[in-house]
Amino acid sequence: MSAKARGTVQLRGIEIRELECFLVLAEEPHPGHAAVRLGVPAETVDLLLRALEDRIGAPLLDRTGPRPCLTPFGEEFLDALRPAYQNLAAVVDGARDRAHGGPSTVRLGFRGKVHGPVAEAVRAFEEREPGTRVRIVETAHSDPFGPLREGEVDAAVVLLPVRELDLVVGAVFSRQPQRLALPADHPLAARTGVGIEDMARVSLIPVRRTPDHWLRVHAPTVTPLGRTIRHETGVDTLREGFSQIAAGRGAMLLSGDVADHADRDGLVLVPVNGLPESSLGLVWPRGDRHPSVPVLAAALADALG
Repeated sequence: MSAKARGTVQLRGIEIRELECFLVLAEEPHPGHAAVRLGVPAETVDLLLRALEDRIGAPLLDRTGPRPCLTPFGEEFLDALRPAYQNLAAVVDGARDRAHGGPSTVRLGFRGKVHGPVAEAVRAFEEREPGTRVRIVETAHSDPFGPLREGEVDAAVVLLPVRELDLVVGAVFSRQPQRLALPADHPLAARTGVGIEDMARVSLIPVRRTPDHWLRVHAPTVTPLGRTIRHETGVDTLREGFSQIAAGRGAMLLSGDVADHADRDGLVLVPVNGLPESSLGLVWPRGDRHPSVPVLAAALADALG
């Protein structure tokens, strides 16, 4: 009897081990180092990755250079896989916790690595709420509010502005000048700062699936003097945007600390004068919220002083 006939749900033959192997290789591209983390022989790492590549039909790791690295397709796959895997792990962890009467979980969406006041707030929250822990769920640069609306996270740290009526904005922090990400050989890259009118000399790469009011701040189409700012094809992830910039296909406006963009090899960040400062905010759905979200919001407010 087939699996379908028995009512068994299959993940199209995909082995979880293959996905876990790829996720570790994304952080440790050397198969030997990845093997140590996974606790398997290096040959097994190679076999798992090649099986996944055969299943997908495209190479995920570039093995031709002196140092293995993800292919552009592999980077896109990583950006899509990581949050999906985290959500799957959260489902399993949550079921295990409920089965054993363990701690409940608050899912906090965050783009990139948690640090600064958010990390401090998470630690303070878990001290105040010993029966609840915070699970960090990495969110994509595009569609910043989708995970909140689809119930994938209970709260999220997002790049403002937020004008959606179904969302509540809590603490606002990390006010920083916006910076223009350029290839190192661009004429503007040698400057210590540029004006907003200089934006007409570059083509901006916008982020897909973001609200119009958000794009007007982070990817304007016109300068105050009426000069047109051209737009290139949009991207879904910062990594994809960085690849486009490095290839000379445009520039991006970035926000937050320079440390937030540590993977910007070969790019230069130049502050832009005349644009509103960027800021981050803790956001959660209006009405139907996790009961511990207000406690987390208070912990973040305390961390900000």
